[in-house]
Amino acid sequence: MTELRTIARQAAPVLVGQLAVMAFGVTDTIVAGRYSQQALAALSVGSAVYISVFVALIGVLQVLLPAWAELHGARRNEDLGRSVRQSLYLAALATVAGFLGLTLSAPLLRWTDVPAAMQGEVQAYLSALALALPATLLFRMYSTFNQSLGKPLLVTWLQTAALGLKVPLSIWFAFGGLGLQAHGAVGCAWATVTVNYLLVAGAIWLLRTQDLYAPYSLWQRMEPPDWRAIGRFLQLGIPAGLAVMVEVTSFTLMALFIARQGTLASAAHQIAGNIAALIYMMPLSIAIATSARVSFWLGAGDASRARHAIRSGFKLALGAALAACMVLGLARHEIAAIYASDPQVVALAAGLLGWVAIYQVGDATQALCVFVLRCYRVAVAPLVAYCVLLWGAGLAGGYVVAYRGIGPIPALHSPAAFWIMSAVALAALAIVLPLILLRAVRSYRPVPA
Repeated sequence: MTELRTIARQAAPVLVGQLAVMAFGVTDTIVAGRYSQQALAALSVGSAVYISVFVALIGVLQVLLPAWAELHGARRNEDLGRSVRQSLYLAALATVAGFLGLTLSAPLLRWTDVPAAMQGEVQAYLSALALALPATLLFRMYSTFNQSLGKPLLVTWLQTAALGLKVPLSIWFAFGGLGLQAHGAVGCAWATVTVNYLLVAGAIWLLRTQDLYAPYSLWQRMEPPDWRAIGRFLQLGIPAGLAVMVEVTSFTLMALFIARQGTLASAAHQIAGNIAALIYMMPLSIAIATSARVSFWLGAGDASRARHAIRSGFKLALGAALAACMVLGLARHEIAAIYASDPQVVALAAGLLGWVAIYQVGDATQALCVFVLRCYRVAVAPLVAYCVLLWGAGLAGGYVVAYRGIGPIPALHSPAAFWIMSAVALAALAIVLPLILLRAVRSYRPVPA
């Protein structure tokens, strides 16, 4: 089987699973939008804060993928099992950090001028999701372990089954019924909590019963924390997590700054952001599969095959990005109408989706580069690039265009300003990060076991 087909075969179930998880957010957006414009606006702000915290933690844990895939490629099964157990300590640290970030969000909401009438519902939404963090992070580690083995299908089955539960639970908890009060956007959060604990229960059952995991002796007695191993995780994981946090907070702060424009702007931005995140699952899935293959070959001592895997990953990612750009550009009005019935929201959201279509190639390129750079233990350079371009050109530039204006160009006072500048920033990243990756590949030297 060619490397291109192998990556595509592994990326496909990852994509299906990621889409199932993203459908959680789509479900909540549609449910909240049908409940009220105010609920949708609160969901927009609350989900933006939650995703910033959650994805930053996932960025730290995601460095486990190249580490485990490399051990798998080197056939060091016992070391891989021990590494999985040690990663539980890392997950515990991440859970504490995430819980504090979500429950202490009130100053951030005030600083970004989120309307006072919205802040109470947003905080209740975040407090509920904080309770889901332990289960959510543990299941993500289970998913990463399967991806490192090139066996993501079991994860996909669990995620698609969970979606079948999430949809009715979100509707029930949001609108009420059968003795339950309506909770609006907060009800969507409680549905997420319930589903995530069911997911991790399913993962534990599979780890105990499937022969696939037997060679790794996962259920041996937990060793004390190996701070040297945990330190290696953190050495790469902290800058990787910070880079992801910069990427996501550039969009989080967009939502918070846009909130001052009112519920119409927030609701339209929520639709555009949800679609953007949904489409991002394609390059993300390809990047995950590609990085697993690259690290596998590096662990096996075949740097040439690793480079071939990178080229194959780029072919898939760029092809998918061009297809997404065309579909979104042609059907943006119809897509926006699925999310909301208010014609003003639909019209504004459709305009924003045009900019989402434009930046697809840049977004796919930067996503693949960042994941593959972790295989070569490079994380600080992407962090610097993200800070300068996403926070600087994208977020700060969007704020200036939206509220201050540039020279003779007046302020737009529209969420479109932020999406325009984000497209500019992603285009720049699509030039800078491939150059960093090229240098990393050329200078790579195997690290002794």
